[in-house]
Amino acid sequence: MGKIYPVTISPTPTAQSCINNPLPFLSNSCPPFFSLLYHGRTNQFVSFDSDLPSFLPTYRSMASHIVGYPRMGPKRELKFALESFWDGKTTAEDLQKVSADLRSSIWKQMSDVGIKYIPSNTFSYYDQVLDTTTMLGAVPPRYNWNGGEIGFDTYFSMARGNASVPAMEMTKWFDTNYHFIVPELGPEVKFSYASHKAVNEYKEAKALGVDTVPVFVGPISYLLLSKPAKGVEKTFDLLSLLDKILPIYKEVIAELKEAGATWIQFDEATLVKDLEPYQLEAFTKAYSALESSCSGLNVILATYFADIPADAFKTLTSLPGVSGYTFDLVRGEKTLDLIKTSFPSGKYLFAGVVDGRNIWANDLAGSLTVLKSLEGIVGKDKLVVSTSSSLLHTAVDLVNETKLDDEIKSWLAFAAQKVVEVNALAKALAGQKDEAFFAANAAAQASRKTSPRVNNEAVQKAAVALRGNDHRRATNVSARLDAQQKKLNLPILPTTTIGSFPQTIELRRVRREYKAKKISEEEYVKAIKEEIFKVVQLQEELDIDVLVHGEPERNDMVEYFGEQLSGFAFTANGWVQSYGSRCVKPPIIYGDVSRPKAMTVFWSTMAQEMTKRPMKGMLTGPVTILNWSFVRNDQPRFETCYQIALAIKDEVEDLEKAGITVIQIDEAALREGLPLRKAEHAFYLDWAVHSFRITNVGVQDTTQIHTHMCYSNFNDIIHSIINMDADVITIENSRSDEKLLSVFREGVKYGAGIGPGVYDIHSPRIPSMEEIHDRINKMLAVLETNILWVNPDCGLKTRKYGEVKPALENMVTAAKKLRAELAK
Repeated sequence: MGKIYPVTISPTPTAQSCINNPLPFLSNSCPPFFSLLYHGRTNQFVSFDSDLPSFLPTYRSMASHIVGYPRMGPKRELKFALESFWDGKTTAEDLQKVSADLRSSIWKQMSDVGIKYIPSNTFSYYDQVLDTTTMLGAVPPRYNWNGGEIGFDTYFSMARGNASVPAMEMTKWFDTNYHFIVPELGPEVKFSYASHKAVNEYKEAKALGVDTVPVFVGPISYLLLSKPAKGVEKTFDLLSLLDKILPIYKEVIAELKEAGATWIQFDEATLVKDLEPYQLEAFTKAYSALESSCSGLNVILATYFADIPADAFKTLTSLPGVSGYTFDLVRGEKTLDLIKTSFPSGKYLFAGVVDGRNIWANDLAGSLTVLKSLEGIVGKDKLVVSTSSSLLHTAVDLVNETKLDDEIKSWLAFAAQKVVEVNALAKALAGQKDEAFFAANAAAQASRKTSPRVNNEAVQKAAVALRGNDHRRATNVSARLDAQQKKLNLPILPTTTIGSFPQTIELRRVRREYKAKKISEEEYVKAIKEEIFKVVQLQEELDIDVLVHGEPERNDMVEYFGEQLSGFAFTANGWVQSYGSRCVKPPIIYGDVSRPKAMTVFWSTMAQEMTKRPMKGMLTGPVTILNWSFVRNDQPRFETCYQIALAIKDEVEDLEKAGITVIQIDEAALREGLPLRKAEHAFYLDWAVHSFRITNVGVQDTTQIHTHMCYSNFNDIIHSIINMDADVITIENSRSDEKLLSVFREGVKYGAGIGPGVYDIHSPRIPSMEEIHDRINKMLAVLETNILWVNPDCGLKTRKYGEVKPALENMVTAAKKLRAELAK
């Protein structure tokens, strides 16, 4: 038996209570990071350096692991600190203090729960891929970085741009709604160790008494997620840079070892994608090169978001110097078969059974069954309970949701609760099952299955009836555009915006006070009407051709609709990071979806009455509502999507009846829902595109249907975009260095209207008229004049009027200048 440490405990706990959570009872005399159990016969804690003694034969060490954790804070503390810093209201020291407090609370929370493998370096001021770029010193030359440790000025310029130069490209992180900053690499990049963030945060946690597992974007995934820098051949092999970045990884590893780290985690999520043999070989090359540097460290290789292909599984489990592997066993159910047949002996399995991407409470009994089956394969001492991915993609803490009703709340688990679930499963495996906790979980699971608020037979029948019908408008797009032009009489290169206008502090206050019933409905409508009038007047002054009402009544493009649809629930603080300081609060789809009444007709018709110019009715499409919500996991996603499509169809037809002749149905998130494996693309695109067509199949030829798509790589799904059969599509283009235009250069014919964004709204930078003019000219080189629209990349909600007005002014001036040039 190990040493006995006397402690003062008041009141005297039971043996089981100390085993459940010994940390609150420990005195400073107890050594940290020992396996401590309360010895009931002696009223003392006992430290064991080896196997558990005979008087506690059923208990063993609880092995639990968290892949990553949300960084914004339970009340979006980091968001507000960042924006205050960017606005010059607070100092860098103020921002660092808020950040350090958040990191400390996260580490202590996981430690207090009993998590064994706690991550560090998952905090970020903007994005973890940008952090890796910073660590490697891969700063594009336009930011004029002169070496040394990279500070906030350079870091945030890369992320957001500045008055002189644009930001780096931003795109979706795999199939999530999180965005990362795309590294720009080439043969001339001079890599150097330029950020010690990972080591500093490890030391920071250790000083707090928490030993962590530093987490990194793995070297191969980093390169595969990068793009050739401007001026570098598009065919440049990014993996050829491996030998240049590995020395920096080695430097970081050496510093971590010196600081006392014993575990390290590399996230290599690209392994779940379809990789070529040479790409898989690069993993072997990389980890063979790192093996000696990692000597004395336990190395975890983490994958997530999907099943891992058999060839990638073979490569992964053969890598030298790797101690264990993390697999997503929620979205990667087939991976279980590979584990059962091919898992290497003596390695740790970090089993991701707790969903890192949704908010439903874990089926603890079901997960425990899976875990017990894995025990027999990998061995009891090598099985670790984990999350399926980083918890970055879920809300932070259910304890802050005081307005959710008890029944729905019992069905949910946010990040903080998922940490508890992971530990509860680990305890159960260790012979310390909390029977009351498991019983409450089982009751909640049963309640959700049988609750009448979940099921609506009429909605289910209507969705089933959609199958077998193609749902296309009767007339082809060319004929429709002719009919629409006769009615709308638009100039060539018509100008428009994407939908939202800046949401001022005053506007947010009005919505907040109305929701809190501090102002009357009459006062609310008056305030919103005044804001709409201001937005309409501004657009007319700028001479924009097709107007929007600015969406002042909307908090979020998905939440606004979810609040008016049945089958949705809403949180007060269920925020999830989308990019930088931008957070979204996804609705929770818990039941069958329908539209009880019109949602936007009142505001759209009000706005149309203020102008003679066309006013767009603004809707969010069914696929985007689905992909930007926490979706029920008790039926296929496509069935839920069809239900939403029918609800939006009702709204489209009501807008048309009210005299709205241009209706935009945003599908900003259609691309992000694309499965990571090519074999699954066709099925997803079939039902996703079909869902969009359902929404507008019944409108007249003269009603113009627009859609909008956000930051992503669209080139590989361009034919599905065409198949959506929208009359006009506006699409991100400027921040991705006009990557979208390459698809048209390659010969794809597009007959509908199209508006590739002419400037990046996610940066405070104001583009010049000449810059926008040049962008439109590049578009005209590959697109017909009569189909090209001129618009920003995305909605203007996050910008200030001082940025929006001059940018739009320059946009309209550029369009008019080109019209004059084309008329000569």
